[in-house]
Amino acid sequence: MNSILEIANLGVVFSTESGDVPAVRGVSLRVEPGETLALVGESGSGKSTVALAALGLLPGNARASGGVSVGGTDVMGASEAELARLRGRTASMVFQEPATALDPLTRIGKQIAEVVRNHRDVSRQEAAAEAAELLRRVGIPEPERRASAFPFQLSGGQRQRVVIAMAIANSPGLLVADEPTTALDVTVQAEILDLLRALAADSGTGVLLVTHNMGVVADFADRVAVMLEGEIVETGAVEDVLLRPTHEYTRRLLAAVPRLAVTVTGSGGGSGSVVGEEAEGAPVVELRDVSVQFGRGPRAVRALEEVSLTVRAGETVGLVGESGSGKSTAARVALGLVAPESGGVSLFGADLRKARGRARRALLAGVGVVLQDPVASLDARMSVAECVAEPLRVHRRGMGAGERRERVAEVLELVRLPRELARRGPRELSGGQRQRVSLARALVLEPRLLVADEPTSALDVSVQQTVLEVITELQAELGFACLFVSHDLAVVQQFAGRVVVMRGGRVEEQGPTMSTLLHPGTAYTRRLIAAVPVPDPVLQRERRERRLALGTGAGA
Repeated sequence: MNSILEIANLGVVFSTESGDVPAVRGVSLRVEPGETLALVGESGSGKSTVALAALGLLPGNARASGGVSVGGTDVMGASEAELARLRGRTASMVFQEPATALDPLTRIGKQIAEVVRNHRDVSRQEAAAEAAELLRRVGIPEPERRASAFPFQLSGGQRQRVVIAMAIANSPGLLVADEPTTALDVTVQAEILDLLRALAADSGTGVLLVTHNMGVVADFADRVAVMLEGEIVETGAVEDVLLRPTHEYTRRLLAAVPRLAVTVTGSGGGSGSVVGEEAEGAPVVELRDVSVQFGRGPRAVRALEEVSLTVRAGETVGLVGESGSGKSTAARVALGLVAPESGGVSLFGADLRKARGRARRALLAGVGVVLQDPVASLDARMSVAECVAEPLRVHRRGMGAGERRERVAEVLELVRLPRELARRGPRELSGGQRQRVSLARALVLEPRLLVADEPTSALDVSVQQTVLEVITELQAELGFACLFVSHDLAVVQQFAGRVVVMRGGRVEEQGPTMSTLLHPGTAYTRRLIAAVPVPDPVLQRERRERRLALGTGAGA
């Protein structure tokens, strides 16, 4: 059997203003038809560079050596025309950040239809019908109506599903998936993995899976290759690598994986929070019977319906639910970015809806924000130092340039980034590094409230652990409250003292995190928990079979 992907002794060096930077050194791997190879490692280890090299997508400042073959085509020696025919038909890619992969000015149905028509001779009507069917396959509700939406009208998870629909549109022989489930909630993630697994089994599609989620690896991969500083340090069958790792680095990665407790193991709870009772601090932010509607007429979307939640001083509240459940909208209401049509919003005891001018700016100066997509939230024209210093320029106009530089250096160190990165641009950093820059900017003003919308979604497990430790330490020192929006229930269970479960714009249930997740009161919360993958291939196989038998996929 011929491998669908063969990489032999691949080396990649990037030319930068500060000199040559080796990113990949001597990497050799293969993917067979119908097989999934997971490529794992910390942010900056070179795994995404390998994925880009597989399809000839390295940037202009990269020099590659070695060999790469896809479906018998020599990628390194192929012309642009040959690569254009290869991509989307023989092979396709799911990129890490959907904001960079979708045209913001083109309706999503048209974007998918274009992928179909670029490689097959079908009419516009047939391509449009296929686009709607692909949206249905990846779990987007009302696909015919949603096909006319623009990317900005979809949630982050829904945009990622559109990218996956585009990637599988022409049933490619090789699918290179760079963090394909990063932005997805656990139930949709489970359904997407089921879909990709069926594609591999039915069509013989080989998958190169780049991910930091060891639960996804356990659920989906046949083999695993572990990368460290541009080299592969361990490779083998998924059960061998995850259950019997031989390299110390692999063991450290697995030790950092957050694991969802499914039985009572103690009375511990999240950082900085009271578990089992209401926190006693004064309310920092409070939503009271808030309703939000986007648009008018038949296209109107009811995003929130009488949502009430409170975050008190010093506590962390986890906001969880499926993509499109309204959790990010609730966070934006708390920030004053979305005005509710009814209900009340208070921030630090003041009515946020009535605050204007200086009073409003003074309130918002006490809030730090980490948004879901670091590419969209960081200005590519600025250096890292300028991005982090921006809140200081806006809110602390009396601070001198030297003081700003020193504060930026301090906060970069807090989030475990070297000071040298301050001179680089956001696009020169890995996804995990960009997310830590976003966190540094959120912490630079020492906020009373941190609103974190999927702050660890782009981070590998060891960096995720570091970032959560940093937030925990700073929360204990400064006493700020945290509204933590996430689809990672294992992280929420470890980090938050209380949890609010949302569904369809409403609060499904809320309470102390441990008791709510260990003893969920609704069928919906039980489905969320059942869909969480665990980093044990044997146990995960059993959990997947139970989930499928009970109908607890994303569509349930």
